[in-house]
Amino acid sequence: MIHGRRRALRLGAGLGAAAATGLVAACQAAAPEHHAAAKAAAPAAGPQAAVQRNPATYRLRPMTAGVAPARQKAAPPVREKPFYELPVAGRAVVLSFDDGPEPTYTPEVLDALAAHDVKAMFFVCGEMVSYFPDLVRRAVDEGHLIGNHTWSHPALPRMSMAKIKDEMGRTSEIVEKTTGVAPSWFRAPFGWWDKRTFTYGAHLGMEPLAWYVDTMDWSEPGTDKIVKTVLDGLGSGRVILHHDGGGVRKQTVAALHRYLPQLASRGYATSLPRP
Repeated sequence: MIHGRRRALRLGAGLGAAAATGLVAACQAAAPEHHAAAKAAAPAAGPQAAVQRNPATYRLRPMTAGVAPARQKAAPPVREKPFYELPVAGRAVVLSFDDGPEPTYTPEVLDALAAHDVKAMFFVCGEMVSYFPDLVRRAVDEGHLIGNHTWSHPALPRMSMAKIKDEMGRTSEIVEKTTGVAPSWFRAPFGWWDKRTFTYGAHLGMEPLAWYVDTMDWSEPGTDKIVKTVLDGLGSGRVILHHDGGGVRKQTVAALHRYLPQLASRGYATSLPRP
């Protein structure tokens, strides 16, 4: 299943890169065992996209003469488990999307979130950022938070330490180059973690975030099923998992338009952790 989805994404990334050239685009809780179930969404290698726009041309650089440099943020502690829920003010959930950016469905997800004035977290794959950087910039400009989801979505516990550093480090670097800010949150592909990923993630300044509610949208279970899973799983601080990349995400987009208006009627808002 994993290899099949990688082949599909390889083709999608190739076609999308050609079509999208110039696109402007705290409380840590133990989770149920099924939260660690493998989710298959593995972007694979694809052709190089057209020349990327220099981030320096996208944002004005602030004047720094005479300004004291900002204090470097202390590295987070090395965790033994990821977060499944986050401390939030009031009743709120945290929406998250994995495996993008992707030129067809990431814009549609962003449009849906904007229509309902909702902010979310996007755990991006570095390889996809290299093809579609403007989509990441758009997400940041619209108030969303970008997290690290490795370069090519591999099973990290099966890799050497050198490969782990490459997958995680390159992604943090390209996110910072693209947005001006290094990611503060990391999500292991398939929800597969080990001590090395916790340790190196902390070294890069990132906290580990898993999910509490798995919509299983990667398997295309149907829009009704996705909506029901989200609404049945509501709880303050719970992290909800979706995907904007790695496959066909029509059902995810449709589900957003259906359940987002219902959150307020059920007394819920959405929230983001601090960067």
